[in-house]
Amino acid sequence: MQSKKLRIKKRLCSTDLLVLVFCLVHFQPVIGQTTTDLSDLSAFKNPGRSWQLAGAVTADLNKQNILNISPGTGILVNLPDRKNHGIDLYTVAEYGDIDLELDYMMASGSNSGIYLHGRYELQLEDTWGSKTTTSGRNGGIYERWDDTRPEGSQGYGGFAPRQNASRAPGLWQHLKISFKAPRFDESGRKTQSARMLRVELNGVLIHENVELSGPTRGGFGQEKATGPLRIQGDHGAVAFRNIKITNFDRPRQNEDEGRRSNNVYPMLVAASASPVFRSFMDLPGTPRVVHAVSVGSEEKIHYTYDTDTGMILQVWRGDFLDATPMWNSRGDGSSRPAGAVLRFGNPAFALSRLSSDQSAWKTDTAATGFRSKGYVLDNEGKPVFRYRIHGTIITDFTNAIIDGQGIRREITIQKPVPNLYVRLAEGVTIVQIGKEMYLVDNNSYYLRMDDAAGAKPIIRDVNGRKELIVPIGKKVKYSILF
Repeated sequence: MQSKKLRIKKRLCSTDLLVLVFCLVHFQPVIGQTTTDLSDLSAFKNPGRSWQLAGAVTADLNKQNILNISPGTGILVNLPDRKNHGIDLYTVAEYGDIDLELDYMMASGSNSGIYLHGRYELQLEDTWGSKTTTSGRNGGIYERWDDTRPEGSQGYGGFAPRQNASRAPGLWQHLKISFKAPRFDESGRKTQSARMLRVELNGVLIHENVELSGPTRGGFGQEKATGPLRIQGDHGAVAFRNIKITNFDRPRQNEDEGRRSNNVYPMLVAASASPVFRSFMDLPGTPRVVHAVSVGSEEKIHYTYDTDTGMILQVWRGDFLDATPMWNSRGDGSSRPAGAVLRFGNPAFALSRLSSDQSAWKTDTAATGFRSKGYVLDNEGKPVFRYRIHGTIITDFTNAIIDGQGIRREITIQKPVPNLYVRLAEGVTIVQIGKEMYLVDNNSYYLRMDDAAGAKPIIRDVNGRKELIVPIGKKVKYSILF
């Protein structure tokens, strides 16, 4: 009996040893990297009076260069004015190769920039609704300055982003940069130029493996192996949060580190060629949507509609669809947005009949009589969706706003039904910021109530989240701005 206990103990020791070895191999931190959070002014040298900390920030779409702040910490805000013109922020620390990740918010009509090493600028600008891109617009790598040209003349070069993936003023935008510093030999001679290995804006790849032959405009000083992170502060109101910089204490081991590793050439669908595209659609954390219809526009604003629920699943700005999953090899029948996408949660019925404005939203078709009737194309080739629910016919039409700032949706009822509601939005937060304007899901998008036929929208609490619903008589018309 004693020897049996001893054998069991030996087996446990062997197992523990294997677990320890596995942990050391698979969970060991990457050597030579340090990640730092810079969302505090203490990380920067001598910040000017225009820079301050805030707990929350909003913008006014109708006022140029204005951000409204609430007391608190965690957000760096630049509010230059006539007395405080604003100065650039420089980090105390200097870096070589880095990965940078942050959120930023532009005021209407504002301008700023991120300088890697204090010399190579990625432009930040309010370019909401623009259908074109240049090196000087949001996400562009600015021109290199040419010292041989006359004073006041333009630089040369520069790299425009692949597409405009920008959000509206007052909405948070997410930026990720993988940067490779220039290389020098022992004598100080530059042997390799700096590179933007990869830049993503709002989840869209906008630059890849871009060589920076020298400092961009405004990037003064001689190139070096290290340099500070610099944030432009003399051009307009801008806010930053969640600034995380990963410094490679040694040069990157792999020249392609930070770049995409995918050899499949993307198979893209242009909105002008095929404005209505049916496919499966995969959304994060949800079952595959099998009756999805994606609708494109020349305004570069697109959306996906679920004919099983009458819900708009997502909208996006930029290129239309990537059909690579459908057409590559044998394919799986799905496509995906090719631009900066904004999703609206799990598929759910757009309309529901409630006993009160606090009743739970319907999650299945029981007693609804729901039946999809597909869609017809109007004179411009745009789909008008139709379905039956609660004994009436619903007509659902969505169109891109002409200036490319979002979509406008109109839901019409053939025969009014008592206690029928439309769910307009749901998210962590929903805040009314104007008579007919709402800011949804922690500054993710705006919802503007264009016509509720006299009905009043209701913000309600549901399982720790917010919902915006409105009773519908004959029609409801609203816009999503993003």
